[in-house]
Amino acid sequence: MTQQQREQTEIDRIAERWVDEVVGLSPIAATYIGRNEANDRYDDFSPSGNERAREVRRRVLAELDGATPQDDVDRVTQADLGAELRLDDELHEAGWHLRDINVIASAAQDVRQVYDLMPSESTEDWAMIARRMAAVPAALEGYADTLAEGVRLGVVPAVRQVREVAAQIPRYTADDGFFATLVAGAGSGPAPLPDSLRADLERSASAARDAYDRLARFLSETLAPAATETDAVGRELYALHSRRFLGAVVDLDETYEWGIDELARMTSEQEAIAGEILPGASVEEAVAHLERDPQRKLRGTEALRTWMQATSDRAVAELGRTHFDIPEPVLRLECMIAPTQEGGIYYTGPTDDFSRPGRMWWSVPEGVTEFDTWRELTTVYHEGVPGHHLQIGQAVYNRAQLNSWRRLLAGTSGHAEGWALYAERLMEQLGYLDDPADRLGMLDGQRMRAARVVLDIGVHLGKPRPDGNGTWDADYALEFMRANVNMSDEFVRFEVNRYLGWPGQAPAYKVGQRLWEQARDSYRAARGDAFSMKEFHKRALDLGGVGLDTLRAALLG
Repeated sequence: MTQQQREQTEIDRIAERWVDEVVGLSPIAATYIGRNEANDRYDDFSPSGNERAREVRRRVLAELDGATPQDDVDRVTQADLGAELRLDDELHEAGWHLRDINVIASAAQDVRQVYDLMPSESTEDWAMIARRMAAVPAALEGYADTLAEGVRLGVVPAVRQVREVAAQIPRYTADDGFFATLVAGAGSGPAPLPDSLRADLERSASAARDAYDRLARFLSETLAPAATETDAVGRELYALHSRRFLGAVVDLDETYEWGIDELARMTSEQEAIAGEILPGASVEEAVAHLERDPQRKLRGTEALRTWMQATSDRAVAELGRTHFDIPEPVLRLECMIAPTQEGGIYYTGPTDDFSRPGRMWWSVPEGVTEFDTWRELTTVYHEGVPGHHLQIGQAVYNRAQLNSWRRLLAGTSGHAEGWALYAERLMEQLGYLDDPADRLGMLDGQRMRAARVVLDIGVHLGKPRPDGNGTWDADYALEFMRANVNMSDEFVRFEVNRYLGWPGQAPAYKVGQRLWEQARDSYRAARGDAFSMKEFHKRALDLGGVGLDTLRAALLG
């Protein structure tokens, strides 16, 4: 596809400078977008590092507010980047950084997880890895200092998150854990590493393991005794996180009631399809029937990865011919088994030059060795095409119109995950889920996402339980999820802990889907007979990642 080059504006230059600032402030984020010059460093997680980041954000915001937009692209950049910087400042004022620890997306995981995306082909790549591992102790000490400052100020996390993260750390530090395994596999290609570099890797890995063990002791001996037994963050802080993950302001009470109705609707759809699979069967009976079907079973992670890749390749090829204009660099998507066993499925975008392609990762929990294709098919579409990979890859490709911030860093969970759920339903409409078993799997995921809206808002706002027996708490949350998903108990426990420690993120999927569908329907009404679904998708995705309030304004303004 030929792209007409847009002339760079003052607001573009501010946004480009902000990307450079992010690379300096967060080398972890830099690695994610392929800015590998920072790959031997870490973010400064210390109290002074957090203050320095705040000062930079405020300076960039002042520059942005003083600039005059030249076109619609500028107006979107100014609105969305400004909203992001202001919200980050509000979260800092609320002291979130002083209590920011959870089981999936805090510094405790980020420091380790960044290695999954680092190049590891050449001697220099491994030298970079050695230098970054040598920097782990300072990064984790700074993080512990910030959490200790929170203890001093009485701003503390929930003890559940502290204990769960402490329990994760042995998987990094054991003799057969992440760091030891990483170094053992170093230089496994045709050219062996120099002995001096291997010695550096072993010393750095040992230092990283020791640092993580010290963090675990700090969490168990210092932070846990000071932490709160309360999982809920309360309405005021939850509202900030909801805005953070949606890029939109929603009525939380109305959204909770909508979530209850949506969950009932998903349940009704599932019950109807269960009868198609096995006449007269309940959802549980239909699931049990499918789980006994050897033709729908994968055994082992390599079988899972191979199936994921084949399914993804087929969707990319077919949709690229029929329903989407997929740029050539976006046609490549790699399916990977993550090197950890923490649970979760996630996507990482391509680098700016596509030298590292988009990747779909499956972090398989320990002990899970079998996988059901009917349950997982829609996940491939969610993470791949037309889900995250198409959405994010299209933005990265659109360099002729969008600055680096818009292509590589902008966006929210509501925009990204809402689109991915929207894409799941789209694949149903396009006939890719005609098998009732595959539709049941899709609805299983949609039902789970609806349940998360109710659970997340219910717990953190202290809502009355849907069963009428008191208010939400962690025990009821676990019971509620078990009743609404057909997944292993290890997965359910991990998911509930995730929701309790990462407020506002889980509802962003289903609420984001709702806002995407509302934007499409409003766009259809405005365009009348001229409406084209393909044109709507292209125009929306060409914006890159944005908050959902910004998406609506850009499409309908």
